Amino acid sequence: MNLPVYLIGYMGAGKTTVGRLLADKLGWHFVDLDDAFAEIYGMTTAECIRKYGVEQFRKLEKDCVEKLSELPIDRVIYATGGGYPCWEDNMDCLLELGTSVYIRWKPEHLAHRIELSGIEQRPILQQKRGEELLRFVEWQMSGREEYYARANYVIDAPLGEYSEQADEEIAEYLYNWIISQKQ
Repeated sequence: MNLPVYLIGYMGAGKTTVGRLLADKLGWHFVDLDDAFAEIYGMTTAECIRKYGVEQFRKLEKDCVEKLSELPIDRVIYATGGGYPCWEDNMDCLLELGTSVYIRWKPEHLAHRIELSGIEQRPILQQKRGEELLRFVEWQMSGREEYYARANYVIDAPLGEYSEQADEEIAEYLYNWIISQKQ
């Protein structure tokens, strides 16, 4: 297994929560790429998208990952943005930089998790709820799955919807997997 580890998947998949839990268990660093983006560029990803549009945001997001990859630390768990692996050659870059792990959920579970986790912080989902949100998630996932599925490792989320227990189960599973890879 090559380090660092990049958690990928659709928004609401638990990349940040799982990443924090996993990094704590391993004693590694954790970096949420959205937080790193805000620190480097002085604005949140949502502010950047509103101000400059998605295309410019994606360019800056890629630059952010490249800057972080130059840091002299390797025991890091990164949580990427949901769309990051799907733009240009970003998935190829992740595969070269370390080990990517796709946290895969069913669209109906993602939609439910998104509604519970703060939809107002996600510009692309503003005003979408219920069936409309589910249809949007299904539509977007149909275009993203081919990128996500290229990850070095795919973990299917437990059946069910949003719960801290599900995120803890995923973190525990990944912890055991990483430990087994080191032996």
